[in-house]
Amino acid sequence: MIDFQKIFADGVDFSFLVEIGARTVIMFLLILIILRLSGRRGVRQLTVFEVAIIISLGSAAGDPMFQEDLPIFYSIVVFICVILVYKSITWLASRSEKLTQLLEGKVLPVVKDGVFDIQHENDNTFSKMEFFSELRNLNVEHLGQVREGVLEIDGTLSVLFYADSDVRYGLPLFPSAYKAVTSLDSSGPYACMYCGNVLFNLEHDSVLCPRCNRKKWCKALNNKRV
Repeated sequence: MIDFQKIFADGVDFSFLVEIGARTVIMFLLILIILRLSGRRGVRQLTVFEVAIIISLGSAAGDPMFQEDLPIFYSIVVFICVILVYKSITWLASRSEKLTQLLEGKVLPVVKDGVFDIQHENDNTFSKMEFFSELRNLNVEHLGQVREGVLEIDGTLSVLFYADSDVRYGLPLFPSAYKAVTSLDSSGPYACMYCGNVLFNLEHDSVLCPRCNRKKWCKALNNKRV
């Protein structure tokens, strides 16, 4: 039999529970104050540097909430040190582009003129399928609708669209259309399934893409954005 009494309450000092509640409230309010002092208005996607700050604050805040032998003053000292380091590095980064890129990374091109950017594909850890998902979330049906797309340092994708009159043929992004052609019975154009390059005529379905040297093709689309 499982001894739930032992799991949940073995060795519990019930007289300390009220102090735990008070410590938790104090530490929570201190975290809010420190985050406001850091200058952040809210949290969306965090950079690696900001994640390190949050982890540091969380580690310093968590233990004193329930450990009787750790005075809250220790955490306050840690908070002050963390915020001073954060402010100092932020100040230095504002004066050094290289330091900013070292700490937070840099904006990376993803899509340019309706095709995937392959010159910087080794500079990021996103897979093609992740880019597909991000673009679908922006209601992009195919790459021919996208004039330019960049991956921001916080992991979000920013996109500029073609006007409806300028939409071109592009690689479909939804599974229903993103299927390799096995024959060329249907008329073109065709899009490379790797880089999005579009060819209007293929001699056979294993032609190498002149842009990325891949040989998988699917039917390109030129639907306007809904």
